[in-house]
Amino acid sequence: MFKLLHETILQHVTLTREEQQKMESHLRLKSIPKRTFLLRANDYCRHLTFVRSGSLYSYSVDKKGNQHIFRFAFAGWWIADLQSFFTDTPSTFNIEALEDSELILMDRADHEMLMEEIPAYERYHRIILENAYVAMQRRVENGLGLTAEEKYERLIRDNPELLQRVPQTLIASYLGITPETLSRVRGKRAE
Repeated sequence: MFKLLHETILQHVTLTREEQQKMESHLRLKSIPKRTFLLRANDYCRHLTFVRSGSLYSYSVDKKGNQHIFRFAFAGWWIADLQSFFTDTPSTFNIEALEDSELILMDRADHEMLMEEIPAYERYHRIILENAYVAMQRRVENGLGLTAEEKYERLIRDNPELLQRVPQTLIASYLGITPETLSRVRGKRAE
């Protein structure tokens, strides 16, 4: 039930079986079908969510109704609105299931308790937060200084699974380009 979560954590730190069991006692399983919201903008993000299977994506919607994809999360990845989760403020993002998904949820009180009681768990979360910060900085860099072609090339290099599992309109939004531009870039690349 928690095998993928433990495997993912053990890639970074070592947890004893007792620590794994303690952590498991503070987790909750949740299944959500495709196109179901895990979180809506203006609600409070109450859980860190680990994806066991399926996929989710987070996005905001501007005043014109345009969707702006922030990130995707596949099996073995975490997703949450961290600003909302850590500051107890309303979320600015929606998190929605892209596919039928099996999730593992942990609330903030349990997360804080485990951080205090299991040093390796705290170390693991520091590592994934560092990685998340680096990924966010890359996204900003991509948005500021790269052409549409360069953005697409980086996407293919860094996240090839997106191309197989994510609709082109969402990929375009994630890259910050129009679907027409993405189609042109893909056509050029295929030549």
